[in-house]
Amino acid sequence: MALLYPILTERSFDLMERYNKLVFVVDKKATKSDVKKEVEEKYNVKVKKVNITNEFGKAKKAFITLAPDFDAGKIISDMGLM
Repeated sequence: MALLYPILTERSFDLMERYNKLVFVVDKKATKSDVKKEVEEKYNVKVKKVNITNEFGKAKKAFITLAPDFDAGKIISDMGLM
């Protein structure tokens, strides 16, 4: 399981609204392809791109850009987080 939990901050909501992106904390061993596969299977969407950042001493984050046909806001609201 690559995805741990979504990040819900002002910045992540801005990314969601402007660029159709989701931000998740992911497992330290997760790769871009692991994250893409899990998001597509779990939320029934098409992922356009995945960027991963490793912050020293902090969590590993994945910035997931969805294809234009899918709405990141709908996924967050379906999760009951908005």
